[in-house]
Amino acid sequence: MTTNQDKKLNLQKTVNLPKTSFPMRANLAQNEPQSIKRWKKNNLYHQLLEKLSNNPSFIFHDGPPYANGNIHLGHLLNKVLKDFVVRSQHTLGNLCSYTPGWDCHGLPIEHKVMESLTESGKIQRIIDLPLDHQKMAIRNECCTFAKKHIKLQSNQMQSLLTLADYDKPYLTMSKSFESATMTVFAKLIAEGIVYRQLKPVHWSIANQTALADAELEYYDKTDTSIYTSFPVTNNKTNQEALGMDCSSVSFLIWTTTPWTLPANRAIAIHDRLEYSLVLIEDHHYIIATNCLPLIQEKHSFTYTTKQTLTANQLVNLTYDHPFMDLTNPIITGDFVTDDDGTGLVHIAPGHGTDDYLAGLQAGIDVYCPVQADGTYDDSVPDWIKGQSIWDANSIIIDKLKSTHNLFYAYEFNHSYPHDWRSKTPVIFRATEQWFISVDKPLQSSQKSLRDLALAAIDHDIEFVPSWGQNRLRGMLESRPDWCISRQRSWGLPIPAFKSGDTILLTQHSTQHIAAIFEAEGSDAWFKQSAQDLLANYDPTQDPDCPESFDKNKAEKLYDIFDVWFESGSSWQAVMQPHHGNQPVDLYLEGSDQHRGWFHLSLLTCLGVHQRAPYKHLLTHGFIVDKEGRKMSKSMGNTLDVSDILQQYGAEVTRWWVSSLNYENDIKVDVSFFDTASETYRKIRNTIRFLLSNLSDYTLLSKDAIQTDFQNLFPKHSIESYVLGKLVEYEQAIHNAYRSFQFKQANQLIYECCTDLLSSFYCAITKDTLYCDAPQSPKRYRIQVAYQLIIEKLLRLIYPILPHTSDEAYQSLYQDPSLCIALADSFDITFDVSLQDWHDLFTARHDAQKRLEDYKEKGIDNSLDAGLKLPQTLEKFQSDTCQLADIFGVSRIQFQNNNTIDVIDLREEPRCERSWKRDETVSLRSNGMYLSDRDFHVIKELL
Repeated sequence: MTTNQDKKLNLQKTVNLPKTSFPMRANLAQNEPQSIKRWKKNNLYHQLLEKLSNNPSFIFHDGPPYANGNIHLGHLLNKVLKDFVVRSQHTLGNLCSYTPGWDCHGLPIEHKVMESLTESGKIQRIIDLPLDHQKMAIRNECCTFAKKHIKLQSNQMQSLLTLADYDKPYLTMSKSFESATMTVFAKLIAEGIVYRQLKPVHWSIANQTALADAELEYYDKTDTSIYTSFPVTNNKTNQEALGMDCSSVSFLIWTTTPWTLPANRAIAIHDRLEYSLVLIEDHHYIIATNCLPLIQEKHSFTYTTKQTLTANQLVNLTYDHPFMDLTNPIITGDFVTDDDGTGLVHIAPGHGTDDYLAGLQAGIDVYCPVQADGTYDDSVPDWIKGQSIWDANSIIIDKLKSTHNLFYAYEFNHSYPHDWRSKTPVIFRATEQWFISVDKPLQSSQKSLRDLALAAIDHDIEFVPSWGQNRLRGMLESRPDWCISRQRSWGLPIPAFKSGDTILLTQHSTQHIAAIFEAEGSDAWFKQSAQDLLANYDPTQDPDCPESFDKNKAEKLYDIFDVWFESGSSWQAVMQPHHGNQPVDLYLEGSDQHRGWFHLSLLTCLGVHQRAPYKHLLTHGFIVDKEGRKMSKSMGNTLDVSDILQQYGAEVTRWWVSSLNYENDIKVDVSFFDTASETYRKIRNTIRFLLSNLSDYTLLSKDAIQTDFQNLFPKHSIESYVLGKLVEYEQAIHNAYRSFQFKQANQLIYECCTDLLSSFYCAITKDTLYCDAPQSPKRYRIQVAYQLIIEKLLRLIYPILPHTSDEAYQSLYQDPSLCIALADSFDITFDVSLQDWHDLFTARHDAQKRLEDYKEKGIDNSLDAGLKLPQTLEKFQSDTCQLADIFGVSRIQFQNNNTIDVIDLREEPRCERSWKRDETVSLRSNGMYLSDRDFHVIKELL
C-alpha cells in the first residue's frame, strides 16, 4: 500500500532539482587567494595584453603612493577604482596596460627613518661622518625602508584582486626614472624658467626643509594677535608732511606673527585708501579710516580725528623700529586692505610672499634672522638671540609693553598651515632655493606655464566630476612660482655645482649628470666628487656654461628635488617610453591631487611639450568615518583593511566601492560592509540559481546559438523580451563603465539580477525547469536562455567581481583553469522591440497589485488564483509566452473589457507536484491529483 509519504518521496525523484558546484557560501577570504595564485601562475595580466594587442588602446597611468606603511581605506578606495577602470576597459575590448608605481623618495620615508635612527641611537654615529657619508648612510636606510614597504603594499594591493604589472612596477628611485626626471628638468632649464633666488618659502622647522603647497595641511591654531605702534621718525620731512611735531605720532600696525617683528623693514599702505590721524588719550596714531570702527569693536577706546590723510601724503615717510636701531620707510602695496587690521601692513621681506614682492619693488633687501631650526641668529637684539620663534612671541609682546608700543593684544583661533609629516606649524622663511617660474614666457612658445595651464584646463581636459575644473583652475590662477628644492638626504639631487660665487646648472650639464644617473643611480652624486662627476663634461661644448666656472674647483650643492617634481615627471619616465608623445587618457586620484600630482604633472608636461599629459582627470573624495570626521589613529576611528578583508573578503569591499558616489567624501562604518555583503549575496544567489539549472544541459557555442536563435526564441517568445532587456542592461552598463560611473553600473547590475532575473524570469521559469520533462522543448529553450544570460552577466560583473565571475565561469564549464577575462565575447545579434511588450508588462504590474489586495481575502499563494485579462492581451499568448507563467497564476481567461479580475481557484483541485490549479488537474490512477503535464512526466520517469 502506497502512503502519502511514499508519494512525496516519489514526487521528489521526478523533479529536476537544481545542482551546481557553485556554492551558496562564498568563503571569500579563504578562496580569493586561490584566484590570485591562479592569475599569477597563468600570467593573466600579460595574457590579456597579448589577447587585446590589436585592439584600440586606452592609456591609463597610476599615480604613485608613498612606500611608507600598510595600505589604508584610502588606498583601498583608490586602487579598487583604478582596477574597475582597467578591467572595464578590457571588457569594452580596449587594450589597457597598467603599471603600478611607488613614490620612493622624500620626507614621508626619511621622516620615519630618522625617527628610527634616533630611537636606536645610530644617528649619533652618522652625525660624526663626513657629509657625503652621512647622506649615504641615511639614503641606504631609506632605500631599505622603501623596498620593504613596496613589497608589503604590493601584496596588500593584490589582495584587493587588482590586476597590474606587479612584477615590473615603476619606482621613482630607479635609475631609469631618475634619469628621465633629469631629462625633464634639462628641458625646463632650456626654456629659461628655472632660477635660484633668496626668497621666502614655506619652511618646516621640525624637518628643516622647504615645503611645497602640496605638502601642507591646515589645522586650527591659537595665536596672539597684536596691534602695536611704530613711532613716526621725528624729523623735518615728517613734521612738514604731517604739519606737526611727530614726537607723539605712531603708525599702528596689526600682526598675527609677533616673532616676525625683528625682521620688519617697512610698512605698506594702499595708494587708494584714506587714512586718519587720530588722538587716543595722549598719543596720535595713523590708521586707515575704515578700520577705526573695527578696532573699536575689539578694544574699546575713544578717539578724536585730527586730520585725514591720503596715501600720497604718507608714502616715503619714515618710522623708527620699536625695539631695534632702524629707521624704515612707508611703501605701497596693492595687497593692503581695510577689511581688517589697520590698513597698514608690517613688511618683513624674509617672511612672506607679499612682503617679499613689496620689498623687491621698493628696493629693500631680504632679511631673515630665523635659522633653519626656528631660532634667531645673532643679528637680533641680545634678549631674543638663540630663542625659538614660538617662545619669542611672548618675549616680544612683553618688550612692546615695556616700551609702551603695545596698543592691544588678544588670542584668536585660525586655520594655519602645518607640515604634513610632522604635523607641526610651518613658517615663511627666506632661503636660497630653486624655483620654476609660472609667469616667465617659455623660450619656445613665448607663453608662460600659467597661461598654458589655464588654456589646457579650459579647452583640453575633461573633468570627472565637472567641479574639478574650477578647483584646478583656481589653484593655478593664484599659485606662486614652484619651489622645487628641498634640504634633505633622501631624494634626487638637483645637479647644481658651485665654483666660487658661480653656479653651474645648464641643460647640457644636467643631461651629462642624467647619463651618470642612468648608469649608476643618483647615489653617484654622494659617492663621487664634483671633479669625478664632471670628468667627462666639457665646458667649452656647453654654450650656457658661465665663463667664470672652473670645474677643477667645483663643489656639489646638496639640494634635492621636491618629490612632486619626480612624480610629476612620471608621464615622461613611465608612459612616454611605451606610448610615445601622446597624452594619457586618464589620471585618477583623490581630490587633494588638484594641488599635487594633477597640478604638477600638468606644469612639467606643459614646460616640455606645451600640452597637458592627460585627457581626463577623475577625482574621488576622502574616506571619513560615519560621522563625517577624518579617520586617524589618534581619534580611534580607523578601520584596518586586513581585518575587513578577513571578515568580508575583497569582493564585498569591491562591491561596496562600486556602490559609492565617489565624487564626494565617503563615509564608512563596519555596518556598511554588512549591507554590501547582503547585496553581494543576492547577486551570488542569482548566479547560483542560473548555474544550478544547467546541470543536465550541454552548453552550446555562441555560433550555434546565433545560427538557431530565431527557432529557439521566436520574436514573440518571452525569452526574446528577456534577452532584449538583458542587452539593454548590457549597453547601459557598458556606457556606465565607459564614463567611469561605477555606481550606475552597480545599480544596473543589481537591478538586472533582482528585477529582471530573480524576481521575474527565474521566477516564471522555475516551474518549467523543475517540473517539465528533462528534454522538453520549452525547458531546453529556457536553459539556452540561461546559458546566454549567465555568459553575459558574468562578463558584466567581471570588472567589479573578478573572483566571483571566474568562480562561476569555471562552474559553468566545469574547468577550474578557466578565466573569464580571457574568454571571447558572447554577443548574439537579434532584433527585438521592447516597446511591443509595454502593454503586457503594464497589465502584469496592475495584476500584481490586484493579487496583493486578494491576500486579505485569503489568497496568499498566487497559484490559488486565475486572472481575467483584457482581450487585447490575447495576442501575447503562445507556446513560447504562456501568460499564466508570466503572471504567476494557474489560469488565464480573456474578457471584452479593459479590467483585470482575480479568479478564486481555492476550491479547484491542486496538482500535488507543481501546486498549480490549471484546468487539467484531476485525480489520476496513481491516486494523486496531477495536471496533464505532471502526470505524463511522472509516467515517463517512473
